[in-house]
Amino acid sequence: MYGSSDSGYFAILAVFGFLFFLFAVAGYVLSSWFLMKIFDKAGVQGRWRAWVPVYNYLVFAKLGDVSPWAMLIAVGAGLLLSQIPVLGFIISLLPLAVAAMAAWRVGLKLQKDVIWVVLFVPLAIVWLGVNAFDKSRWNPNVPPAPWASNGLFADRTVWQGIPVQPAAGYAAPPAGYQPPAGYQPPAAPAGYQPPAPPAGYQPPAPPVYQPPTTPPAAQPPVAPPPAAPPVVPPTTEPPAAAPGDAPDAPKA
Repeated sequence: MYGSSDSGYFAILAVFGFLFFLFAVAGYVLSSWFLMKIFDKAGVQGRWRAWVPVYNYLVFAKLGDVSPWAMLIAVGAGLLLSQIPVLGFIISLLPLAVAAMAAWRVGLKLQKDVIWVVLFVPLAIVWLGVNAFDKSRWNPNVPPAPWASNGLFADRTVWQGIPVQPAAGYAAPPAGYQPPAGYQPPAAPAGYQPPAPPAGYQPPAPPVYQPPTTPPAAQPPVAPPPAAPPVVPPTTEPPAAAPGDAPDAPKA
C-alpha cells in the first residue's frame, strides 16, 4: 500500500520536474533571443554573447552602465548565501536588484520611461521582448547614472566587441565656447606651394560696368492747328432800280 502511494508521489514529482525543466529551457531560449536583439541595437559584436549563461547578463549590465563585476558578485552572493535564514531571501534578490538598475539605464537608451522598470521586476522576459522588437533605436547620450562616481557600481571596464558607453552622458557645449589656452590651429605642411597656373594663362578681365542709359525725356503732345472758320456763301441781292423809273401801279 505504501509502495504504490510512494511510486505515485514520485511520478507526480517527475512530471512536475519535467514540466519545470521545459519551462526553464523555453525561458532561457526566449530571454537569450531577446537579449541578442537588444545587443544588436546597441552595436555589440558577436551574437553568441547573448547565449552564454551569466555572461549575457554581464554584457547587459555593461550596456546599463553597471559594472559587470557588481553583477557577478550579486549572482554569486545570491547562490551561495541564499540558504541563510531570513537574510538569505534578501541576498537572493541582489541579482534582480542589480539587473533592474541596468534595465533602467538600457530602457533610457531605448527611449523608455522609468516606469518601465516596474514591468522588468516581475516580468523581465516581457520587458526584454518589447525592447527587442519595437522600433526604438539605441541612443547612449543620456544623463549620467546616479552611481557614476561609485567605485562598486560604476562601469569602468573595457571589453572588446562591446561599445564603451559615455561615462558622463550627453552634455551640450557651453555658450561662448573657446578652445583651450595655447591651442594652435594645424599649420600647413612644410614646403607646400600652391599649384602654379598653366603657362600663358591670363585671368579673365573683370567686366566693365556700364551705367544704364537714361531714357529720353517725354515730349509734350503737339497741339493740333486751330480749325479754320467756316466759309459763309455770298448772299444774292436783287438788282437795284434805275433812277427815274417809277414802280408799276397795281392793277385794278
